[in-house]
Amino acid sequence: MIDRQIGRHRPNAAANPFRQFILKVHSRCNLSCRYCYLYTMADQRWRHRPPAMSAAVAEAAAARIAEHARGHGLREVSIVLHGGEPLLAGADRIRRVVDAVRDRLDGVAGAHFSLQTNGTLLTRGFLRLFAELDVRVGVSLDGDQAAHDRARPGPRGGSHGRVARGLGELTAPEFRHLFGGLLCVIDLDQDPLAAYEALLAFAPPAIDLLLPHATWSSPPAGPPGAYARWLIPVFDRWFGAPVRRTRIRLFEEIINVLLGGGSSVEGIGTTPAAMLVVETDGRIEQSDILAVAYENAADLGLDVFHDDFDSALRHPRTVARQMGAHGVPSECRPCRWARTCGGGLYPHRYRAGSGFDHRSVYCTDLDALFRHIHAALTKEITALSAKPT
Repeated sequence: MIDRQIGRHRPNAAANPFRQFILKVHSRCNLSCRYCYLYTMADQRWRHRPPAMSAAVAEAAAARIAEHARGHGLREVSIVLHGGEPLLAGADRIRRVVDAVRDRLDGVAGAHFSLQTNGTLLTRGFLRLFAELDVRVGVSLDGDQAAHDRARPGPRGGSHGRVARGLGELTAPEFRHLFGGLLCVIDLDQDPLAAYEALLAFAPPAIDLLLPHATWSSPPAGPPGAYARWLIPVFDRWFGAPVRRTRIRLFEEIINVLLGGGSSVEGIGTTPAAMLVVETDGRIEQSDILAVAYENAADLGLDVFHDDFDSALRHPRTVARQMGAHGVPSECRPCRWARTCGGGLYPHRYRAGSGFDHRSVYCTDLDALFRHIHAALTKEITALSAKPT
């Protein structure tokens, strides 16, 4: 069925093609994270989706990815295996998904695979599979044990011990090349530098520091400016270190845009969105972070059996997120950071009754963080300029 659909639509040359495809191989989770946007916020459609991605959906998604890459002349694409908790899908299902995509992309484009996991089910068996399939692994870890266990409990209490065991396997010499990095959601109740040191203990190649997902209708727990006050000491420790022990993507991308470059992190700068999600039932959707806004906010009314990814490119909701500087919220345009901040993460701009044309609910924090990093860069550049040549 899928092959008869392929080629029916010509690529939309004016749009920016999708380059990252998030495949929801499992839609359930074995933790109950207190800040989880997917299961506890406005969009509850996950309850009606199949727990795991079927072979038919995987094959159809793989064909659509290859069709999109071929139609837009893409040489490389990124495939993220996601959930819920993707390891709940099991080794055989994960292998089938990876093999299906690789088979379809053979001779079309290179594929870079990664998997984002909570780490509790990460074993040597899974890691041998990922080594064979060349799948990099990112793990969620919210700082030290007390903070992590408070934020990410399982049915029998805290999950830090199981995550640490999984990370112990991942960081062993045999598998360390698979380690993609750590993802940490900011917890204002945790000392920022203690959190940073707890993450560094696993020597991650990269760290993602994330603001808890919130909107103007469901505001964050902390007051305006509190998240910047948490982040700034971490930035100073990282930026001022003689040798940086890891990458911190948030800071690197802010530096990139302040120096006139682009950003690969959604919510920083005005680079058009280039990511698409395929759910376990085959629905083609925008980022699942939109679950914080309202029911169906991510839904495009498309699926991999009947629609190609160019249909998603042409969808008004996608177009709204590919407008670059023209997509900056109206109230942000007079701001000095308009093109570098870009208005913040799209879901964080939502206000019930008036949509997404608002500054980020974290505007105060982003302004303070941009000002601080700009000042640090200016000082560094001035010092370098003053050095004798």
